[in-house]
Amino acid sequence: MRRHILITGGSSGIGAGIAQIAASYGYKITICGLESEDEMTANITSLDEAGAGSVSYYQCDLTDGMAARDFIKQAAAAMGHLDVLVNNAGMQHVSPIDEFDSAAWDKVIALNLSAAFHTSAAALPMMRAQNWGRIINIASVHGLVASVNKAAYVAAKHGLIGLTKTIALETANSQITCNAICPGWVKTPLVEAQITARASASGQSVEDEARQLVSEKQPKADFVTPEQIGEMVHYLASDKADMITGAQMVMDGGWTAQ
Repeated sequence: MRRHILITGGSSGIGAGIAQIAASYGYKITICGLESEDEMTANITSLDEAGAGSVSYYQCDLTDGMAARDFIKQAAAAMGHLDVLVNNAGMQHVSPIDEFDSAAWDKVIALNLSAAFHTSAAALPMMRAQNWGRIINIASVHGLVASVNKAAYVAAKHGLIGLTKTIALETANSQITCNAICPGWVKTPLVEAQITARASASGQSVEDEARQLVSEKQPKADFVTPEQIGEMVHYLASDKADMITGAQMVMDGGWTAQ
């Protein structure tokens, strides 16, 4: 039986890369995002062509905890089972703490941390019933270290790693594991826009600005790709990773080694 992987925030960026890798391994895939079904037609076609067992898309605002739980239950019922949950959906807001908008704080925490709590809480009873499951949280290097002006994101990602450890302990005597992946700089459309803006302001080339941006934090001045994260997800979702739980899989080009 093909395993069913559910990826939150799977419509773009890291989530889309994870979905593409999952498709290449033949998973049945469910993704969710804020886009309409019509806007996702090309993405779904691409996943089908890459070899996915089947593809489903749900439009869902995961900042609503009850909506997040209902989405998990609906998606699992539609496929008949849920094997791998990837909590990837996230957002960023940059501001000094004393100027940080309280509504922005609440939204970042709701999407980056609370959503993963609600989806995991909904998924765990199904995984316990089948005595097998994988919960994989896409955290960040910012779950391990901080950067200025990113208070909500850093707090949420640190919290996500704490949640990961707690789920791992609560499921230790089963065939369920829970782990976090902590990427450094990832070349997503959001980061590419940031690089383009920096290049426009400085007059330097996009390539030079990209290298400078990454090397400000990472000794290895290159980006993690969404596909590399997807391969790590696939490994953690495999039977080979049975004894890995509560771990932080760091993919940061040496950022936290300093």
